[in-house]
Amino acid sequence: MRSDVEYSPVGEGLGMRDFWLYVWLRRAAVIAAHVTGMGLTLIISLFSRPGTSLFSWHPVCMSVAYCLCMTEGILLFSAEGSPFCFKSRKGKVRLHWFCQALVLIASATGLGFMVASKNVSERPHLVTWHSLLGVCTLAATVLQAACGICMTCPKPLRLSSSLPKLKLYHATCGLVVYLLATVTVVLAMFSDWFPGHSERGGLVGLPCAALLPCSGGDEPDH
Repeated sequence: MRSDVEYSPVGEGLGMRDFWLYVWLRRAAVIAAHVTGMGLTLIISLFSRPGTSLFSWHPVCMSVAYCLCMTEGILLFSAEGSPFCFKSRKGKVRLHWFCQALVLIASATGLGFMVASKNVSERPHLVTWHSLLGVCTLAATVLQAACGICMTCPKPLRLSSSLPKLKLYHATCGLVVYLLATVTVVLAMFSDWFPGHSERGGLVGLPCAALLPCSGGDEPDH
């Protein structure tokens, strides 16, 4: 009996019954990650009430960047539950580039709204853990994008590292970036500005913590 799921070394050595249980658990996890990413983006956007102030656009842009675009960009390479499973590997890589480009654009826009709002209200910058970790997340995102470019053009850049090593670095850095983004979003749920303050923010933030373990996609093959 052949499986329509791409080969994964994690399931190697399992019996047939255990293998199918493994496959369906992975599919359920990927679908949950899709729903959580889109749901969080929608909930944060509704709670932020975009347009009521300059700062209200900051959480909207950041949730679109990290909860939606980055999550979908990672899940593109998952064999289970991806809506683009029919695409070739090359097509998935290009869609991954597009999603990550949207991450950079949306996060830069969100940063601009936040800085403008702070300047107008004459409030200090970088005074909370959320803001400090947010800066680290943005810096890591830019570095990760640079790492992706190095994977795309290793020969013109004359890099000494081999392509398999670059893939390993890219996957590892991506995990760090996604972890930083997840923690930053969760911290935002407990900020004084967020509607509902700690109690409601915590209820919304709990699903966000599930994004990281649920979004284990395959490593991009550039």
